[in-house]
Amino acid sequence: MKKYYVNDHAQSTGEHEVHTEDCYYYKQAASCTYLGMFVSCHSAVGQARTVYSNVDGCKYCCPDCHTR
Repeated sequence: MKKYYVNDHAQSTGEHEVHTEDCYYYKQAASCTYLGMFVSCHSAVGQARTVYSNVDGCKYCCPDCHTR
């Protein structure tokens, strides 16, 4: 299981990205909300949708959940 976070600052295209704790882009984010520990990015993205309606997985640490 991994720890997942959602970036509190939306991308220029409007979505908030979900990251794992070891992701380079998570470490560069100014502010993130902890989502919890999950076995897959799919569960983490579902949890992130309870915080923000427009979310997507990070292309690098959550490629299975990256849709844009």
